[in-house]
Amino acid sequence: MSITLSTSEDRLRRPAPIRSLRLGDLTVTYVPDGAVQLRPRAWLPATTDDVWAAHPEYLDESGNLVASIGGLLVERGERALLIDAGFGPQALPAEPGNPHGAIHGGALLDNLAALGREPADIEVVAFTHLHIDHLGWAWHPAPGSDRPAFVNAAYLISEPEWTHRHLSEAQGTAREILDILAPRVRTVTDGQEIFPGVTVRVTPGHTTGHAAYVIASGGQRLIAFGDALHSSIQIDHPDWSAASDHDSAQSTAFRRQLVADLAEPDTIGFGIHFADAQFGHVSRDGATPAWRPLP
Repeated sequence: MSITLSTSEDRLRRPAPIRSLRLGDLTVTYVPDGAVQLRPRAWLPATTDDVWAAHPEYLDESGNLVASIGGLLVERGERALLIDAGFGPQALPAEPGNPHGAIHGGALLDNLAALGREPADIEVVAFTHLHIDHLGWAWHPAPGSDRPAFVNAAYLISEPEWTHRHLSEAQGTAREILDILAPRVRTVTDGQEIFPGVTVRVTPGHTTGHAAYVIASGGQRLIAFGDALHSSIQIDHPDWSAASDHDSAQSTAFRRQLVADLAEPDTIGFGIHFADAQFGHVSRDGATPAWRPLP
């Protein structure tokens, strides 16, 4: 198994609520926007019916994986950075032939408000990649406005991701969306610090310029690894690539390194799509690596 037996199985098949943790002088908070259903065999094509029969705890009543959608808020005093911007105020039904099912967003701004933050407080929005479930409120007009919500924010995207942004169009990110983002975009490079304690780690595979973000403070680090993994069941199966991975060999290589990194002392992982088990670390106590969600 890739999760502890003491963890409520319900957490593996429900979207995550607001959850926060402290890293030294930083506060890191998952801010929900919505959720998407992932068809298990279609989303992880290397899996079999036997895999899912052995792990029903990952599947909702409709037989789908549940993936949370939102952003990761990083705060240092009055300053605030957001990693990814949800799906935005829209919903799409399941369509035959798609590896994902129904998807919806829209709650991120309300959840920021519940945390005492206005969109104007966000000085930077840093994206892991250019898929639409990570861009939502960066291009959608805010309620009652004709402008995107984060009026004061620069948009940070890895240089190879932006250079090859035409490839994201094949994954559903319309040219119109990219044109809206473009005036605010600043490209970043591997190892660049973008906020106190936050550095870029370019991790191609899921997309050509997919980026993880390493957040370090107080002797701890958190790796926000974006769409390198979509479910904690992949922790002990890093060879299971998602149907949407641009280069499965590259994504597999990063997953293997990531699992090793997450097993290091004082290291926490953040899987944005990991249902309600997003914050955790990897344990190697057993025969295979296991995801240990934080309580």
